[in-house]
Amino acid sequence: MVDAFVSFAVERMGDFLVQEVSLRLSLREDVKWLRNELLFMQSFLKDAEEKLIEDQRVQQWVFEINSIANDAVAVLETYISEVDKGDHDAGFASRLKACTSCMICRKETKFYNVGKEIQCLKKRVMDISRKRKTYGIRDIDNPGEGPRNQTNHQSAMVRKLRRTTSYIDENHIFVGFQDVVEKLLAELLKADPRRGVISIYGMGGLGKTTIARNLYNSPSLITSFHARAWICVSQEYNTMDLLKNIIKSIKGRTKETLDLLERMTESDLEIYLRDLLKERKYLLVVDDVWQREAWESLRRAFPDSKNGSRVIITTRKEDVAKRADDNGFVHKLRFLSQEESWDLFRRKLLDVLAMVPTMEILARDMVDKCGGLPLAIVVLSGLLSHKRGIQEWKKVKAHLWRHMKDDSIEISCILSLSYNDLSTALKHCFLYFGIFPEDHLIYVDNIMWLWIAEGFIPRGEERIEDVAEGFLDELARRSLIQVVSTSWKTDVRCKIHDLLRDLAMQKALEVNFFDIYDPRKHSLSSSCLRHAVHGQAQRYLSLDLSNLKLRSFMFLDQDFCNMGLLKFHNVFRHIYVLYLEIRSGTTLPDAVGCLYHLKFLSLRGIYYLPSSIGNLKNLQTLRVLNDYRHLCVLPPETTNLVNLRHIVALYSRPLQLLSKLTSLQVLKYSCCDQWRDVDPVNLVSLQELGMYDIMHSYSLNNIGSLKNLRSLMLRCKLNESFPTLEYLTSCRKLDKLWLEGRIDKLPLRGGFPNSITMMVLWKSELMEDPMPILGMLPNLRDLDLVGAYEGKEITCGNNSFCQLEFLRLDGLQKLERWHLSSSSMPLIIGFGIYDCSKLKEIPQRMKGITILDRLKGIDQEFGEYYKVNSLAS
Repeated sequence: MVDAFVSFAVERMGDFLVQEVSLRLSLREDVKWLRNELLFMQSFLKDAEEKLIEDQRVQQWVFEINSIANDAVAVLETYISEVDKGDHDAGFASRLKACTSCMICRKETKFYNVGKEIQCLKKRVMDISRKRKTYGIRDIDNPGEGPRNQTNHQSAMVRKLRRTTSYIDENHIFVGFQDVVEKLLAELLKADPRRGVISIYGMGGLGKTTIARNLYNSPSLITSFHARAWICVSQEYNTMDLLKNIIKSIKGRTKETLDLLERMTESDLEIYLRDLLKERKYLLVVDDVWQREAWESLRRAFPDSKNGSRVIITTRKEDVAKRADDNGFVHKLRFLSQEESWDLFRRKLLDVLAMVPTMEILARDMVDKCGGLPLAIVVLSGLLSHKRGIQEWKKVKAHLWRHMKDDSIEISCILSLSYNDLSTALKHCFLYFGIFPEDHLIYVDNIMWLWIAEGFIPRGEERIEDVAEGFLDELARRSLIQVVSTSWKTDVRCKIHDLLRDLAMQKALEVNFFDIYDPRKHSLSSSCLRHAVHGQAQRYLSLDLSNLKLRSFMFLDQDFCNMGLLKFHNVFRHIYVLYLEIRSGTTLPDAVGCLYHLKFLSLRGIYYLPSSIGNLKNLQTLRVLNDYRHLCVLPPETTNLVNLRHIVALYSRPLQLLSKLTSLQVLKYSCCDQWRDVDPVNLVSLQELGMYDIMHSYSLNNIGSLKNLRSLMLRCKLNESFPTLEYLTSCRKLDKLWLEGRIDKLPLRGGFPNSITMMVLWKSELMEDPMPILGMLPNLRDLDLVGAYEGKEITCGNNSFCQLEFLRLDGLQKLERWHLSSSSMPLIIGFGIYDCSKLKEIPQRMKGITILDRLKGIDQEFGEYYKVNSLAS
């Protein structure tokens, strides 16, 4: 686990030696020595990690080497930032010879200071080398496998994983539970006017939360209830926070609401929520309740207005479920049967089991010992999917059998075994999920860019975003995370089960990976590199923070608005990740420009960014997403961020020199007016572009210059239509195309690039049948037509749609006839028809094809945001 800290330090020192060619010889030799010693230490870390739990002294040894690695990086980065600052300040002075001696003197002082600190680090390294021998930590590294070989091996593994990954989504947990969902749905929709409480209980890992979420998002419930809210209680809860969260879910997070809630007592909140719900038919989910007292502290705020309101409770405790309501409906979630367990297990391992029948006997034995617990089964299947050959499966079985209890396997054993089987870099990536609040939905791009900023993703020949995606795929394949939503074969959001989050937090604590502020203890580890604040931020800021040396700071408290936290410049001066979700309407202070090493900046509730942001030359990711129609103001200096790779921001001013950002790969939510004068000739790295408020008078010719563009989403302004689309044919690598808005006429054959594999036409209102043109796209595999056609007939002619696998027709309200040639769509495997009420009959050949879910949106982050803000005006 600690290996990644050391690897990162070794890599940074190597970069430093290359970049700082003017280093005096003695300092260069010291840095080389320190780098080589840390490289040598890596060969002992695997043995040390295996002894961590058993020997407290080894744990301290690992902590010390981790500390040295991080301090070494901090020393070098401070030196680099000081030199860069000096060079910047010397712009005018360099032309005055009188100042030359002063500059030399300052640089010598910097050399002296960094040399002095590295000498201290050398002494510490010698000390831990002595302790290594004392504790008996041995070298068990693979001979001849240096860092470069490991990186190449990892890249090869990632390429293979991306070809073989099958995602685990929430539907897999419903094997054997379809009848439960239908039963509970009927209970929620029955005609009883009394406020009903439905309690779902059972042990952790049975799927309680997943079933509750499936019900909560059911279309029939969404249309039946005027107000909905979801809160997660967990073992440690605060009643006032829970009441506030329900109110904010219903009322929204306006400044007026937040200010009002801040002044309320618990009794005030209870009364206010009762009044809020009194006139509404509501559905509330109270997830993960551990004590009856938690439910009792909330139930008084849920009125019974005899209008059919419902509350869903999930709990592991039988007494909590049965005593929640005298007239309530209680459902005990059962374990899966043997055959249901086997069906769930084999979904991911069908090919392996088919090739080696003898492995089925081994697998059935292990699955039976999972005792019908879905989480244990999917994690076990994820672990075995990574193992090749019967001997490796036997080793897993032997390990599990050593931890048998009452003829079943402890789930903690399976989870720990799966975690221990990860590479060091993957362990870091998995642990990062634990830093987010319980039950938090995480955008996939967000977590991958965080990993990159933290230095978890090894650098190799592949694009680093592709390697990060491969890591996410593997965690999903092992069922250590759940992919909650996907679109166009791409993950959109994911989450982690609370038992796996508990494991991540436990392992993180062992190696000081991160610390989450607990207001009850009112303390934090001063030696930890990552801090997270999920609430009561003001109390956190009252702590003595002066001795912290943070690398990451995640501030997730949307009731907070005091930006004085950036006054702790010394605390943040080495920071890579700054994640701020706070109350809307705040201005980011100029002090942010001092965070020279910042690579990832995510903001919510910030309307104005200062010009000093232009100093953040190492910034790779900038995310600014606000609520309630509030665009952020990005200063012109944003275009100085030459290393910026990802911009996800709804911003109000055009960035005139956007083409300076030659490293830019993702640009989401740019307005048509902001793009109009962009010269894209230098945006050679741009692969994903999202733009809104397209107008008919606008030309798409400069989009056609983006030769490496792979994904394009364009949305028209209300009551506007698209300009001519022929320019898109120049985007030779375009893979995914989403067009939302009226299209007067599709371009003729050859008007779209042949590279397109996935296309959505949304609200296109086409008057001519689009199928003859779209059917000629040679690589089109996924097509969605949503409100896209106003005609009565569609015709799929001979040899059309030769590669199409998935088709959705939605909202084609005038469609009456569908003509399908026998040679059209030879590879179709799934289709869906929704809101096409006049369609008399579907073609006979389609009647045996799998029915697809309704399209929810390619980019839910954009889709939900776009809907909330009503940007099309």
